[in-house]
Amino acid sequence: MAFFTYIVASGRNGTLYTGSADNLIDRVIQHRAKTRDGFTARYGVARLVWYETHSTRHAAFVREGQIKEWKRVWKLELIEKSNPGSLDLFESFRRAV
Repeated sequence: MAFFTYIVASGRNGTLYTGSADNLIDRVIQHRAKTRDGFTARYGVARLVWYETHSTRHAAFVREGQIKEWKRVWKLELIEKSNPGSLDLFESFRRAV
């Protein structure tokens, strides 16, 4: 089983949210449907722009905490390095799983 650390955004260079999940597809669907009240629902943050896979839930959670401590510019650089243009990766991820 895989676990994920991810970043969703409201748009290119928009509002960012970092999280971790064991089912990334379901989690992004929740962000998009705004099924949970909170930050991502309030600010329309639902485009999957970056993710990485971990072998344990703990590792994904630790990585989430590390990234949440980063400066915004570092997060944007991380996204741009693997996803120039900050395209929504959700459909390609869903097809690949």
